[in-house]
Amino acid sequence: MVNDVLVWLQVNWIETLATIIGIIYLVFSVKQNILLWIFGLMTSLLYIYVYFNSQFYADMALQIYYVVISIYGWFHWSKGGENESTLKVSTASTTLMVKCVALTLVLWLGIYFLLSLTNSDVPVGDAFTTAAAIVATWMLAQKLIENWLFWIVIDSVSLILYIHKELWPTVVLFGAYTLVAIIGYFKWRTDMYETQKLA
Repeated sequence: MVNDVLVWLQVNWIETLATIIGIIYLVFSVKQNILLWIFGLMTSLLYIYVYFNSQFYADMALQIYYVVISIYGWFHWSKGGENESTLKVSTASTTLMVKCVALTLVLWLGIYFLLSLTNSDVPVGDAFTTAAAIVATWMLAQKLIENWLFWIVIDSVSLILYIHKELWPTVVLFGAYTLVAIIGYFKWRTDMYETQKLA
């Protein structure tokens, strides 16, 4: 039994390492610690390989986007946003939320069309999680609290997809992501209200 686990870890060490780093990324996300972007970058680089081997092509492309948005997020948070003060948690306007949902739908259709041309066996789910994650990561970089609501849905759907693909370390990671997205929402909401009281 122990030998089987060691052999499995040896074969799947990249995915396991990506999972461990991804959990560190989660902790820093909830704490609004800028180091989240460094750990997000490392996780994404490792998952490019994992997703390519698992034929999650949209998720693989998403990791390339995550690399870029991690660099953007680092600089945006370090400068404090447009006014170069400390970037605070805020809520998206109704107009912005409508735009975010509409963009997600457009991206979903476009990515699904591209995936339908490949040998992906989960094009609908892969396209959805990829499209929504593109928007949610931008919202995270802006410190919009609604990013967590997007992530709750994305991570739940992803969890089902990864169970289907038997990517067990990633299943554990996305189970944690789903729970932490719920925790993150309430933590950020508390921080936002406390900041508003002090203003």
